[in-house]
Amino acid sequence: MTTKNKTRKTAEQRQVEAKALHEKLANQVEALATSGEWQKFLDYAASFHNFSINNVLLITAQCPHATQVAGFRQWQAKGRQVRKGEKSIKIFGYSSKKITEKNEQTGVEEEKKITIFPILSVFDISQTDPIEGVETPAHPSRRLEGADEAGLFARTAAYLEGIGWSVTREAIPGEANGYTTTDGTRRVVVEANVSPAQAAKTAIHEAAHVVLHADQDHAEYIAHRGIKETEAESVAYIVAGIFGLDTAAYSVGYVAGWSKTDSETIKATAANVLATAHTLAEALDPTEDPEAADA
Repeated sequence: MTTKNKTRKTAEQRQVEAKALHEKLANQVEALATSGEWQKFLDYAASFHNFSINNVLLITAQCPHATQVAGFRQWQAKGRQVRKGEKSIKIFGYSSKKITEKNEQTGVEEEKKITIFPILSVFDISQTDPIEGVETPAHPSRRLEGADEAGLFARTAAYLEGIGWSVTREAIPGEANGYTTTDGTRRVVVEANVSPAQAAKTAIHEAAHVVLHADQDHAEYIAHRGIKETEAESVAYIVAGIFGLDTAAYSVGYVAGWSKTDSETIKATAANVLATAHTLAEALDPTEDPEAADA
C-alpha cells in the first residue's frame, strides 16, 4: 500500500520556489564576496599556480579527488608538510634555456633560446598535513551537519539507479565529498564519513552532473569546470531547499569559489540550473500512481 504525500508541492509552486532560491543564492554569494573571510581565502588561493588544461587533465587522471596542488617546497611555504611516502603527481613544467649551435649555412656558432617541458612533481592537499603553529585560511564552505530528514540521499540514489547509474558510499581521499565517473562506468560515489545532510546534498550535486554533464567530453568539462561546478552546486542548493534542507553553509562558499563570485556567471547558468532542478525535484517526489494509492 502506498501512502499519499499530502504535502507534495505542485510543479508551479516548485518553479516559483526554485527561482526564489536561485536569486537568494546569488545574493548570498555577492554578500560573501565582500567579507573579510573571503578576501583572506582569495589571497591564499591566489598563491597557487594556474595549471594548463593539459596539466589539469594529467592531475585528474592521476588523482581524481585533487582540489589544491603544489610542489613540496611550495606546500612548506604555505604551512603544510607533504607526508612521508606520498606518491607525487607528475605534470609538465615550462622553461627555456640557451644553447649554442653551429649555423649550417654560415658555419658560425650561434646562441639561441629553446623551450623545454621538464617533468615536475606536485602533491594534492590531501597528501599534506598542517605544520604545527602555522595557520592557513580555511575555505568558507563548511560541511553540513545534521540529519537528512526528507530522505534525500535514498531518493536521489533510487533515481540514479533507475537511469542506470550505481551509487556507493566510500572513503574518498582528500577534501572531495563525492564524484561522478567520466570513464563510462556510470558510477556516483559519495564520501562515507560525512553527515546524512552532507551526503544528501552531495548526492544531488552529483545527480546534477549526471543530468547536465555526463555526456560531455571530459576535456570540455575541465576547460569549463567553473561553470559546471557552479551549475551542479546551484542545483543541489535549490533542490535541497525545496525539500527543506538548507545547504547555504556549504553551497554559498562553493559556488563563490567556482564562479569567482561573478554574478554574471551565476545568472548565465540560470536556465540550465532551473531546468535541472525541476527535473530532479520531480524525480525525487514523483506524482503518486492513483491505482497504487487505492490498493
